[in-house]
Amino acid sequence: MKEETKIIQNILSDPLTGAISTPIYQTSTYVQESPGIHKGFDYTRTNNPTRKILEKLITNLEYGYASLAFSSGLASVDAVLKLLKIGDEIIAVDDIYGGTFRLLNLYKKLGISTNFVDTTDIEKTISSISDNTKLIWLESPTNPTLKISDIEFISNKSKKKNPTVLVVVDNTFASPAIQNPLKLGADIVVHSATKYLSGHSDVLAGLITVKNIDLYEKLKYIQNATGGVLSPIDCWLTIRGVQTLYLRIKKQSKSAYKIASFLKDKKNSDKIDKIYYPGLSHHKNHFIAVKQQRYFGGIISFSLKKNTIESAKQVVTSTRLFKLAESLGGTKSLICHPVTMTHKSTPLDIRINAGIQDSMIRLSIGIENVDDLIEDLDQALKAL
Repeated sequence: MKEETKIIQNILSDPLTGAISTPIYQTSTYVQESPGIHKGFDYTRTNNPTRKILEKLITNLEYGYASLAFSSGLASVDAVLKLLKIGDEIIAVDDIYGGTFRLLNLYKKLGISTNFVDTTDIEKTISSISDNTKLIWLESPTNPTLKISDIEFISNKSKKKNPTVLVVVDNTFASPAIQNPLKLGADIVVHSATKYLSGHSDVLAGLITVKNIDLYEKLKYIQNATGGVLSPIDCWLTIRGVQTLYLRIKKQSKSAYKIASFLKDKKNSDKIDKIYYPGLSHHKNHFIAVKQQRYFGGIISFSLKKNTIESAKQVVTSTRLFKLAESLGGTKSLICHPVTMTHKSTPLDIRINAGIQDSMIRLSIGIENVDDLIEDLDQALKAL
Protein backbone atom coordinates (compact mmCIF):
# COMPACT_ATOMS: atom_id res chain seq x y z
CA MET A 1 0.00 0.00 0.00
CA LYS A 2 1.03 3.58 -0.60
CA GLU A 3 1.64 5.66 2.52
CA GLU A 4 -1.62 7.61 2.31
CA THR A 5 -3.58 4.36 2.10
CA LYS A 6 -1.58 2.76 4.90
CA ILE A 7 -2.52 5.52 7.36
CA ILE A 8 -6.22 5.07 6.80
CA GLN A 9 -6.35 1.29 6.47
CA ASN A 10 -4.21 0.66 9.56
CA ILE A 11 -6.87 2.30 11.72
CA LEU A 12 -9.20 -0.66 12.02
CA SER A 13 -12.90 -0.49 12.87
CA ASP A 14 -13.81 -1.51 16.43
CA PRO A 15 -14.22 -5.34 16.49
CA LEU A 16 -16.77 -5.13 19.31
CA THR A 17 -19.25 -2.69 17.74
CA GLY A 18 -18.02 -2.06 14.21
CA ALA A 19 -17.47 1.64 15.01
CA ILE A 20 -15.48 3.22 12.19
CA SER A 21 -13.93 5.74 14.60
CA THR A 22 -11.48 4.50 17.24
CA PRO A 23 -13.23 4.22 20.63
CA ILE A 24 -11.96 6.36 23.50
CA TYR A 25 -11.34 4.00 26.39
CA GLN A 26 -11.68 6.60 29.13
CA THR A 27 -10.91 4.29 32.00
CA SER A 28 -8.21 4.11 34.63
CA THR A 29 -8.51 0.41 35.47
CA TYR A 30 -9.88 -2.89 34.14
CA VAL A 31 -11.79 -5.81 35.67
CA GLN A 32 -9.70 -8.97 35.99
CA GLU A 33 -10.98 -12.56 35.85
CA SER A 34 -8.61 -13.50 38.67
CA PRO A 35 -5.43 -11.87 40.05
CA GLY A 36 -3.11 -11.27 37.11
CA ILE A 37 -5.53 -12.82 34.58
CA HIS A 38 -6.97 -10.15 32.30
CA LYS A 39 -7.42 -9.15 28.65
CA GLY A 40 -4.04 -7.47 28.30
CA PHE A 41 -4.95 -4.38 30.28
CA ASP A 42 -4.74 -3.90 34.04
CA TYR A 43 -4.08 -0.16 34.58
CA THR A 44 -4.11 2.70 32.09
CA ARG A 45 -0.69 4.03 33.07
CA THR A 46 0.70 0.70 31.84
CA ASN A 47 -1.59 0.12 28.85
CA ASN A 48 -4.73 1.55 27.30
CA PRO A 49 -6.57 0.29 24.18
CA THR A 50 -6.81 3.74 22.56
CA ARG A 51 -3.13 4.42 23.22
CA LYS A 52 -2.22 1.00 21.85
CA ILE A 53 -3.97 1.81 18.55
CA LEU A 54 -2.07 5.11 18.24
CA GLU A 55 1.25 3.43 19.05
CA LYS A 56 0.68 0.73 16.45
CA LEU A 57 -0.29 3.35 13.86
CA ILE A 58 2.92 5.34 14.37
CA THR A 59 5.03 2.18 14.43
CA ASN A 60 3.74 1.30 10.97
CA LEU A 61 4.34 4.82 9.64
CA GLU A 62 7.92 4.92 10.98
CA TYR A 63 8.76 1.31 10.01
CA GLY A 64 9.75 0.50 13.59
CA TYR A 65 9.45 -2.37 16.05
CA ALA A 66 7.16 -0.57 18.52
CA SER A 67 6.14 2.88 19.75
CA LEU A 68 5.26 4.62 23.00
CA ALA A 69 2.96 7.62 23.47
CA PHE A 70 3.80 10.29 26.06
CA SER A 71 2.07 13.31 27.58
CA SER A 72 4.30 15.76 25.65
CA GLY A 73 7.19 15.86 23.23
CA LEU A 74 9.60 16.73 26.05
CA ALA A 75 8.31 13.81 28.11
CA SER A 76 9.35 11.52 25.24
CA VAL A 77 12.77 13.24 25.04
CA ASP A 78 13.18 12.83 28.79
CA ALA A 79 12.41 9.10 28.59
CA VAL A 80 15.18 8.58 26.02
CA LEU A 81 17.67 10.51 28.16
CA LYS A 82 16.82 8.22 31.08
CA LEU A 83 18.54 5.41 29.16
CA LEU A 84 21.84 7.08 30.16
CA LYS A 85 23.93 6.95 33.33
CA ILE A 86 26.46 9.19 35.06
CA GLY A 87 29.53 9.71 32.90
CA ASP A 88 27.77 9.15 29.59
CA GLU A 89 28.10 11.75 26.85
CA ILE A 90 25.73 13.04 24.17
CA ILE A 91 26.59 14.60 20.84
CA ALA A 92 23.72 16.94 19.95
CA VAL A 93 23.01 19.15 16.99
CA ASP A 94 23.99 22.72 17.87
CA ASP A 95 20.79 24.24 16.47
CA ILE A 96 18.58 22.33 18.91
CA TYR A 97 15.06 23.07 20.13
CA GLY A 98 15.19 25.31 23.22
CA GLY A 99 13.14 22.91 25.33
CA THR A 100 15.49 20.02 24.57
CA PHE A 101 18.49 22.26 25.36
CA ARG A 102 16.94 23.12 28.72
CA LEU A 103 16.41 19.43 29.48
CA LEU A 104 19.98 18.54 28.49
CA ASN A 105 21.16 21.25 30.84
CA LEU A 106 19.29 19.55 33.69
CA TYR A 107 20.95 16.24 32.89
CA LYS A 108 24.33 17.95 32.97
CA LYS A 109 23.74 18.44 36.70
CA LEU A 110 23.23 14.67 36.93
CA GLY A 111 26.60 13.90 35.38
CA ILE A 112 25.56 13.46 31.74
CA SER A 113 27.37 15.90 29.44
CA THR A 114 26.43 17.19 25.98
CA ASN A 115 28.76 18.26 23.20
CA PHE A 116 26.92 20.55 20.76
CA VAL A 117 28.14 20.06 17.20
CA ASP A 118 27.09 21.22 13.75
CA THR A 119 25.94 17.78 12.60
CA THR A 120 25.85 18.89 8.97
CA ASP A 121 29.65 18.67 9.28
CA ILE A 122 29.93 14.87 9.18
CA GLU A 123 33.67 14.68 9.81
CA LYS A 124 33.39 16.92 12.86
CA THR A 125 30.44 14.89 14.14
CA ILE A 126 32.20 11.54 13.82
CA SER A 127 35.50 12.85 15.21
CA SER A 128 33.60 14.07 18.31
CA ILE A 129 32.59 10.51 19.23
CA SER A 130 34.43 9.12 22.26
CA ASP A 131 34.21 5.87 24.23
CA ASN A 132 31.74 7.61 26.56
CA THR A 133 29.45 8.79 23.76
CA LYS A 134 26.13 6.95 24.05
CA LEU A 135 23.72 9.14 22.05
CA ILE A 136 23.94 11.20 18.89
CA TRP A 137 20.94 13.52 18.99
CA LEU A 138 19.85 14.84 15.60
CA GLU A 139 17.10 17.17 14.50
CA SER A 140 16.66 17.22 10.75
CA PRO A 141 15.45 19.74 9.73
CA THR A 142 16.59 21.72 12.78
CA ASN A 143 14.69 24.36 14.67
CA PRO A 144 14.87 27.15 13.53
CA THR A 145 17.69 27.30 10.94
CA LEU A 146 16.48 24.20 9.07
CA LYS A 147 19.84 22.46 8.80
CA ILE A 148 19.65 19.01 7.22
CA SER A 149 21.90 16.26 8.59
CA ASP A 150 22.75 13.15 6.58
CA ILE A 151 21.04 10.62 8.86
CA GLU A 152 22.14 7.55 6.93
CA PHE A 153 25.80 8.55 6.72
CA ILE A 154 26.03 9.57 10.38
CA SER A 155 24.27 6.36 11.50
CA ASN A 156 26.64 4.14 9.53
CA LYS A 157 29.85 6.00 10.42
CA SER A 158 29.04 6.37 14.12
CA LYS A 159 28.40 2.63 14.55
CA LYS A 160 31.78 1.83 13.01
CA LYS A 161 33.57 4.14 15.45
CA ASN A 162 31.57 3.18 18.55
CA PRO A 163 29.09 0.27 18.20
CA THR A 164 27.32 1.23 21.46
CA VAL A 165 26.24 4.65 20.16
CA LEU A 166 22.50 5.13 19.63
CA VAL A 167 21.39 7.56 16.93
CA VAL A 168 18.25 9.46 17.94
CA VAL A 169 16.37 11.63 15.46
CA ASP A 170 13.80 14.22 16.45
CA ASN A 171 11.54 13.89 13.42
CA THR A 172 9.05 16.56 14.50
CA PHE A 173 9.72 19.05 11.68
CA ALA A 174 9.59 16.38 8.99
CA SER A 175 7.10 13.77 10.25
CA PRO A 176 6.91 10.26 8.75
CA ALA A 177 5.20 11.79 5.73
CA ILE A 178 8.54 13.36 4.74
CA GLN A 179 11.23 10.97 6.02
CA ASN A 180 11.71 7.74 8.00
CA PRO A 181 14.92 7.89 10.08
CA LEU A 182 14.78 4.23 11.16
CA LYS A 183 15.00 3.18 7.50
CA LEU A 184 18.07 5.41 7.23
CA GLY A 185 19.83 3.66 10.12
CA ALA A 186 18.69 5.54 13.23
CA ASP A 187 17.82 3.61 16.40
CA ILE A 188 15.16 5.85 17.94
CA VAL A 189 12.74 8.43 16.53
CA VAL A 190 11.02 10.99 18.74
CA HIS A 191 8.17 13.33 17.87
CA SER A 192 6.43 16.22 19.42
CA ALA A 193 3.11 14.91 18.14
CA THR A 194 1.73 18.28 19.21
CA LYS A 195 2.93 19.52 15.82
CA TYR A 196 2.37 17.84 12.43
CA LEU A 197 1.09 14.47 13.62
CA SER A 198 -1.94 15.82 15.50
CA GLY A 199 -1.95 18.80 13.15
CA HIS A 200 -4.70 20.96 14.61
CA SER A 201 -3.03 22.77 17.52
CA ASP A 202 -5.34 21.09 20.04
CA VAL A 203 -3.14 18.34 21.54
CA LEU A 204 0.00 18.12 23.67
CA ALA A 205 1.65 14.76 22.88
CA GLY A 206 4.96 12.97 22.38
CA LEU A 207 5.88 9.74 20.61
CA ILE A 208 8.89 7.42 20.50
CA THR A 209 9.43 4.71 17.90
CA VAL A 210 12.29 2.21 18.28
CA LYS A 211 13.92 -0.31 15.96
CA ASN A 212 14.22 -3.32 18.29
CA ILE A 213 12.70 -5.12 21.27
CA ASP A 214 15.58 -4.30 23.62
CA LEU A 215 15.05 -0.54 23.31
CA TYR A 216 11.29 -0.97 23.53
CA GLU A 217 11.46 -2.94 26.78
CA LYS A 218 13.84 -0.43 28.38
CA LEU A 219 11.72 2.57 27.36
CA LYS A 220 8.46 0.83 28.25
CA TYR A 221 9.82 0.25 31.75
CA ILE A 222 10.82 3.93 31.99
CA GLN A 223 7.40 5.06 30.77
CA ASN A 224 5.53 2.86 33.24
CA ALA A 225 7.86 3.82 36.10
CA THR A 226 7.64 7.57 35.53
CA GLY A 227 4.03 7.73 34.35
CA GLY A 228 4.16 10.43 31.66
CA VAL A 229 1.61 8.69 29.42
CA LEU A 230 -0.74 10.24 26.89
CA SER A 231 -4.40 10.39 27.96
CA PRO A 232 -7.03 8.38 26.01
CA ILE A 233 -8.75 11.50 24.66
CA ASP A 234 -5.44 12.96 23.44
CA CYS A 235 -4.57 9.60 21.85
CA TRP A 236 -7.87 9.74 19.98
CA LEU A 237 -7.28 13.34 18.86
CA THR A 238 -3.82 12.40 17.58
CA ILE A 239 -5.21 9.40 15.69
CA ARG A 240 -7.81 11.67 14.12
CA GLY A 241 -5.15 14.21 13.15
CA VAL A 242 -2.73 11.67 11.67
CA GLN A 243 -5.37 10.55 9.17
CA THR A 244 -4.96 13.82 7.22
CA LEU A 245 -1.16 14.04 7.64
CA TYR A 246 -0.30 13.48 3.98
CA LEU A 247 -2.97 15.87 2.72
CA ARG A 248 -1.68 18.60 5.01
CA ILE A 249 2.04 18.00 4.42
CA LYS A 250 1.66 18.07 0.65
CA LYS A 251 -0.22 21.37 0.68
CA GLN A 252 1.96 22.95 3.35
CA SER A 253 5.16 21.97 1.52
CA LYS A 254 3.87 23.31 -1.80
CA SER A 255 2.80 26.58 -0.19
CA ALA A 256 6.06 26.91 1.75
CA TYR A 257 8.10 26.64 -1.44
CA LYS A 258 6.03 29.38 -3.06
CA ILE A 259 6.36 31.62 0.01
CA ALA A 260 10.12 31.00 0.26
CA SER A 261 10.41 31.98 -3.41
CA PHE A 262 8.45 35.16 -2.69
CA LEU A 263 10.80 36.04 0.18
CA LYS A 264 13.77 35.42 -2.13
CA ASP A 265 12.37 37.78 -4.77
CA LYS A 266 14.62 40.74 -5.49
CA LYS A 267 11.90 43.18 -4.46
CA ASN A 268 12.49 42.04 -0.86
CA SER A 269 16.29 42.11 -1.08
CA ASP A 270 16.55 45.43 0.77
CA LYS A 271 14.72 43.99 3.80
CA ILE A 272 15.51 40.28 3.95
CA ASP A 273 19.03 39.02 4.63
CA LYS A 274 18.94 35.21 4.69
CA ILE A 275 16.24 32.66 3.87
CA TYR A 276 16.34 29.19 5.38
CA TYR A 277 14.31 26.64 3.43
CA PRO A 278 15.77 23.29 2.24
CA GLY A 279 13.65 23.38 -0.91
CA LEU A 280 15.61 26.34 -2.29
CA SER A 281 18.65 25.34 -4.32
CA HIS A 282 20.92 27.80 -2.47
CA HIS A 283 20.29 26.03 0.87
CA LYS A 284 23.63 24.48 1.84
CA ASN A 285 22.04 21.08 2.57
CA HIS A 286 19.60 21.11 -0.36
CA PHE A 287 20.99 17.98 -1.99
CA ILE A 288 20.86 15.99 1.25
CA ALA A 289 17.22 17.03 1.64
CA VAL A 290 16.55 15.88 -1.93
CA LYS A 291 18.13 12.52 -1.09
CA GLN A 292 16.41 11.73 2.21
CA GLN A 293 13.12 13.66 2.17
CA ARG A 294 9.94 13.23 0.10
CA TYR A 295 8.94 16.88 0.54
CA PHE A 296 10.74 19.96 1.86
CA GLY A 297 8.26 20.72 4.64
CA GLY A 298 6.13 23.60 5.79
CA ILE A 299 8.62 25.59 7.90
CA ILE A 300 10.56 28.63 6.65
CA SER A 301 12.91 30.89 8.59
CA PHE A 302 14.40 34.17 7.49
CA SER A 303 16.43 37.02 8.95
CA LEU A 304 16.29 40.74 8.28
CA LYS A 305 18.90 43.11 6.92
CA LYS A 306 18.28 45.22 10.01
CA ASN A 307 19.39 42.51 12.43
CA THR A 308 17.67 43.64 15.61
CA ILE A 309 15.06 42.17 17.92
CA GLU A 310 12.97 45.32 17.47
CA SER A 311 12.84 44.88 13.67
CA ALA A 312 11.72 41.28 14.00
CA LYS A 313 9.04 42.25 16.51
CA GLN A 314 7.79 44.89 14.11
CA VAL A 315 7.20 42.23 11.44
CA VAL A 316 5.74 39.49 13.65
CA THR A 317 3.23 41.89 15.18
CA SER A 318 2.14 43.28 11.81
CA THR A 319 0.76 40.11 10.19
CA ARG A 320 -2.98 39.56 10.05
CA LEU A 321 -3.32 35.95 8.88
CA PHE A 322 -0.11 34.60 10.41
CA LYS A 323 -0.81 34.34 14.13
CA LEU A 324 1.99 35.16 16.57
CA ALA A 325 2.31 32.00 18.64
CA GLU A 326 4.59 29.22 19.82
CA SER A 327 4.42 25.78 18.17
CA LEU A 328 4.00 24.81 14.53
CA GLY A 329 2.57 22.20 12.19
CA GLY A 330 -1.12 23.09 12.56
CA THR A 331 -3.73 24.04 10.01
CA LYS A 332 -3.39 27.74 10.84
CA SER A 333 -0.27 29.61 9.76
CA LEU A 334 1.90 30.82 12.64
CA ILE A 335 4.75 33.30 12.95
CA CYS A 336 7.30 33.34 15.73
CA HIS A 337 10.46 35.10 16.89
CA PRO A 338 12.78 32.32 18.16
CA VAL A 339 15.16 34.55 20.18
CA THR A 340 12.36 35.80 22.44
CA MET A 341 10.06 32.78 22.19
CA THR A 342 11.10 29.19 21.39
CA HIS A 343 14.84 29.67 22.03
CA LYS A 344 14.85 32.26 24.80
CA SER A 345 16.31 29.65 27.21
CA THR A 346 19.27 29.01 24.87
CA PRO A 347 22.38 31.03 25.89
CA LEU A 348 23.50 33.82 23.55
CA ASP A 349 26.82 32.19 22.59
CA ILE A 350 25.15 28.94 21.59
CA ARG A 351 22.47 30.81 19.62
CA ILE A 352 25.14 32.75 17.74
CA ASN A 353 27.19 29.63 16.98
CA ALA A 354 24.05 27.91 15.70
CA GLY A 355 23.26 30.86 13.41
CA ILE A 356 20.13 32.04 15.24
CA GLN A 357 20.19 35.78 14.59
CA ASP A 358 18.33 38.39 16.64
CA SER A 359 16.11 39.22 13.66
CA MET A 360 15.33 35.62 12.70
CA ILE A 361 11.64 34.93 12.09
CA ARG A 362 10.11 31.45 11.77
CA LEU A 363 7.00 30.70 9.74
CA SER A 364 4.81 27.62 10.07
CA ILE A 365 2.73 27.40 6.91
CA GLY A 366 -0.85 26.27 7.35
CA ILE A 367 -3.47 25.21 4.83
CA GLU A 368 -4.83 28.65 3.92
CA ASN A 369 -4.67 29.93 0.35
CA VAL A 370 -1.01 30.63 -0.36
CA ASP A 371 -1.68 33.88 -2.22
CA ASP A 372 -3.44 35.28 0.85
CA LEU A 373 -0.45 34.32 3.00
CA ILE A 374 1.98 35.99 0.62
CA GLU A 375 -0.12 39.16 0.60
CA ASP A 376 -0.10 39.14 4.40
CA LEU A 377 3.69 38.82 4.57
CA ASP A 378 4.10 41.51 1.93
CA GLN A 379 2.13 44.06 3.90
CA ALA A 380 3.97 43.11 7.14
CA LEU A 381 7.38 43.61 5.52
CA LYS A 382 6.28 47.00 4.28
CA ALA A 383 5.96 48.00 7.93
CA LEU A 384 9.78 47.98 8.19
